[in-house]
Amino acid sequence: MKEERQSLGTQKEAPDESSRAENNVDALHRATLSLFSDLSLDGVLRRIIHAARDLSGAQYAAIGIPDGKGGLEAFITLGMSDEETRQIPHLPVGHGLIGEMIRTGQSIRIPEIIEHPRSVGFPSGHPRMRSFLGVPIIAYGRNLGQIYLTDKRNADEFTPEDQRLIEMLAAHAAAAIENARLYRQVSESEAELTQRNLELELVNSLSTTTSSTSELDALLEVMLERLITIFGAGAGEFYLREETEGSFYKVLHRGEVIEALWEADRFRPGEGLVGQVAKDGKPLWTPNLTDEVTYLDPAVGDAGFGSMVCVPLNAPGQVVGVLCLAFQGERVIDEREISLLEAVGAGVGIAVENARLNRRTRRLAVLEERERIGMDLHDGIIQSVYAVGLTLEYIRLQIEEDPEQAIQRLEQAIEGLDAVIGDLRSYILDLQPSRIEVDDLHVALERLVGEFKSNTLVDAELITEPEALEKLERVTASELFLIAQEALANTAKHAFATKVWLSVRQLDEEVFLQVIDNGRGFDLNKEPERLGHGLSNMSERARQIGGRFEIVSNPGDGTTVTVRMPMNQDSHASQSPSSSTSVSAHIN
Repeated sequence: MKEERQSLGTQKEAPDESSRAENNVDALHRATLSLFSDLSLDGVLRRIIHAARDLSGAQYAAIGIPDGKGGLEAFITLGMSDEETRQIPHLPVGHGLIGEMIRTGQSIRIPEIIEHPRSVGFPSGHPRMRSFLGVPIIAYGRNLGQIYLTDKRNADEFTPEDQRLIEMLAAHAAAAIENARLYRQVSESEAELTQRNLELELVNSLSTTTSSTSELDALLEVMLERLITIFGAGAGEFYLREETEGSFYKVLHRGEVIEALWEADRFRPGEGLVGQVAKDGKPLWTPNLTDEVTYLDPAVGDAGFGSMVCVPLNAPGQVVGVLCLAFQGERVIDEREISLLEAVGAGVGIAVENARLNRRTRRLAVLEERERIGMDLHDGIIQSVYAVGLTLEYIRLQIEEDPEQAIQRLEQAIEGLDAVIGDLRSYILDLQPSRIEVDDLHVALERLVGEFKSNTLVDAELITEPEALEKLERVTASELFLIAQEALANTAKHAFATKVWLSVRQLDEEVFLQVIDNGRGFDLNKEPERLGHGLSNMSERARQIGGRFEIVSNPGDGTTVTVRMPMNQDSHASQSPSSSTSVSAHIN
């Protein structure tokens, strides 16, 4: 009977053990599924130690990530309060049992920690722990980490079943850690690729903006806004060097949080951070903005700005400006970013210098044109006025002696004055473009034609096609207006026309500007100097905007001035004049 009772007892206990094993497997299954619900590495590690503590019934749990040098890169704990954690002077350094697991890559399960030969005890403030279960997390022979469990609840030590469950959990944990690391690498690669794309876009924007516009203000505004966006700055400013005094003055500020970075808007070389960068031609970076920098606007510190970088705008042999970017809080600028800012600074510096050279060239052209007009006035109109004065003096002497002769001379004087007035109107027409805005090419040409008719008393007609006007950029429209003005001025001076047609239209893949008159015309081969500066000016303006300039004229057949603007300026090709009476200029 005793043996029978024992047999019955054995049969009664078997289902309990089977049920407990099934529960453990279910718990392990749920725990492993939870490991893949979070793609962040920190989230995965915390889920691992939570699952390990629940599966083993441990009071304390931790996970360590080795640094490859015998120590730990990361160590996350569970079970100790914040106060207990603060009392521990330092995290584990890879000695004792932790170091043994890192060295051997084997699990350790013992009932008493301090009795193990490799135990080094606990640091001051550390809770006393007794039973220990440590399991390595290994993937493809590499040690990814270790799970540490101590003080099994309601038992003196961890069981072999606990070790088996945690080892199975560690196998799944290895896959979860690898997956989280891979996700982090992909995310970092995507972030880096995005940043590189932004930087390439910045460089491309610099080259495109520099080549497509000569307006310096537009270039600086575009570049500053892009730099603030790419580098995450809170505010930025451009300073440019004055061409006469050599000081650096603020030309642009961007940033909604503050209105200015500095108390002053102008710095001499060597004065303040801006002046120092301007003097040395090298970038300066400060992570302690409010403590180390002078001339700083108080609002900058109040708004939480703590870092700044200033970069020179370098042109060949000189610093033409300074770029400043300010960051809220602490912002570290690495060498790659400094190199990018220096490259952008050099590009903007060259653009600034080119814009100034273009402005000087335009000033020189104006001076040359004024000199030409002055010479024409002196040699033409003033001499004509002087001749009329001599005629009037002769009339005063002859009016009593020979009235008929005096009247004849008076008519000649009136004709001479009419000619002088016509010449003056022509020169006034030459100077007119400086007062006309070319925001709307049709409106500008309409005003030009109106003034031409008023000054010359010649009938003029304007024809424009909206489709053609829409294809023209502002710079191109401005140059076409100046070409039209020059052509009308030449017509007024030389053509003796009674009718003029001015048109802007589209034909096939080109936009045409034409000025046609029914005047006396001339032979280009025999009179190449007839149009003087006007011909070269029109030809050069057409070339600068990628167009083709043509002038066709024959004695008695009037004159036609044409500028052809290809729709795709990258693909237009050079053409030859169609006849011996055509002069053309083309930019390749």
